[in-house]
Amino acid sequence: MNTESAGTPAVGTAAAGTRRNRAGTTVEITDPKAIRALAHAARLEVISELYSTQLGRTATELAVQTGLTPSAMSYHLRALQKWGIVAPAEASGDARERRWKAAGTDFTINSGGGPASPQFAVLDLELDAFRRRARAYARARDERHVSRAPVEAPTEAPTAVVLASSLLYLTREQQAELTERLFSLLNEYELQDPHRIPAGAERMAAMWSLIPDDRPVPAPGVAGAAESAADDTPGAV
Repeated sequence: MNTESAGTPAVGTAAAGTRRNRAGTTVEITDPKAIRALAHAARLEVISELYSTQLGRTATELAVQTGLTPSAMSYHLRALQKWGIVAPAEASGDARERRWKAAGTDFTINSGGGPASPQFAVLDLELDAFRRRARAYARARDERHVSRAPVEAPTEAPTAVVLASSLLYLTREQQAELTERLFSLLNEYELQDPHRIPAGAERMAAMWSLIPDDRPVPAPGVAGAAESAADDTPGAV
């Protein structure tokens, strides 16, 4: 899911890649009411699941994943359908329960210069969801370690968890270029056919964010200039 604000050129996330070459359709949400409607952890998890996998899911399947009851999940799915975010999927197998799918291949939130509060409420929930994934993985790995016999050696090294943080000075053009290049790179690793997962592939959660750092910081060279001025003051020790 791509969250954008005014001032940053909108960048599509449907570039063709070595894995993904299907046609892309971006669902963009700009209505503040719709953005506020997304400020719910379960709804964001549903959007992430349906748009990332491009597979149909029932309310029961999504309820298990989010910890809700099927009836509560059905309510959230109907709310997402109202805003054109999800749509009924083709029935397969047991057609007694409706299946749901993403209404497009990519999803974007664009506040369009309006108040940032709804958008940042969504961002907070996205961060909480990522923390839940990290904690769940840590618990599962610890449980596997504890349950393993003392003499039993692990069959393979655990999957690496990667976290990187950088502070950059970027023009608006550079912000747009960096965003486009990163999305294009991520799209190269999306499966062309979600039903065919390569042998040995693990489901991985990735999050990337670019946000202005408006905290007051000394301008480059200010501290040094102040120290030099103090040194030149008569009587300075």
